[in-house]
Amino acid sequence: MEPPGLVVHGAVAPFSTALRSLVNNPLYSDVRFVVGQERQEVFAHRCLLACRCNFFQRLLGSEMGPGVPSPVVLSTVPAEAFLAVLEFLYTNSAKLHRHSVAVTFGLGSLQERCVAFIEAHSQEALRTRGFLELSAPALLPLLRSDKLCVDEAELVLAARSWARVGAAVLERPVAEVAAPVVRELRLALLAPAELSALEEQNRREPLIPVEQIVEAWKCHALRRGDAARGALCRRRRGTLPREHHRFLDPPFK
Repeated sequence: MEPPGLVVHGAVAPFSTALRSLVNNPLYSDVRFVVGQERQEVFAHRCLLACRCNFFQRLLGSEMGPGVPSPVVLSTVPAEAFLAVLEFLYTNSAKLHRHSVAVTFGLGSLQERCVAFIEAHSQEALRTRGFLELSAPALLPLLRSDKLCVDEAELVLAARSWARVGAAVLERPVAEVAAPVVRELRLALLAPAELSALEEQNRREPLIPVEQIVEAWKCHALRRGDAARGALCRRRRGTLPREHHRFLDPPFK
């Protein structure tokens, strides 16, 4: 039996630098994208995108043949976020900024890093246009996170702003746009006065299902035992203390 050959590893840095030079480079490019509202032209390489990402494999698959429509228009994707994704695909690394963490195209490892970045810079990220342009599937893992460094009252306001933007773009009611994500808001963390104010605003501009607000009031009423616990009563890293929190789970550590 022939012994295994010697595996030679080259230097990583020059390899990564060489591939990074191809990001948005028209040299040898065989696919163009028009990205974002500014319609920025971005150059890429089909074989690299397809072998690195299932989304692009489906989009640029061989069944479409060599006559793939060019450019590929991605008008809802912020250009900076798209370029960050390309950099990750080409080099397996990317420098994240608060404006460039909105799009991951199903890349699990990149999504995890984006979520971690937002968890550490929650308040700044919530104020960016990139946050308002998130899809519902992209927003869900954020709202499910215990590690967000933001209070629930501010998170409710951010979710309302996000839903308003989506409603305007999609020409659908705010509550309909918000439905896939608002269940992850932890309303029981709000003080009674805050919950009353939210309930009144919700009557004027429906955002949150009435039964979800009722469940929050139930947590306030019970105040003890297993019924007053659970994910929707669990404090986040950035939750500000309130008097009734002593009846809930221990604060985030």
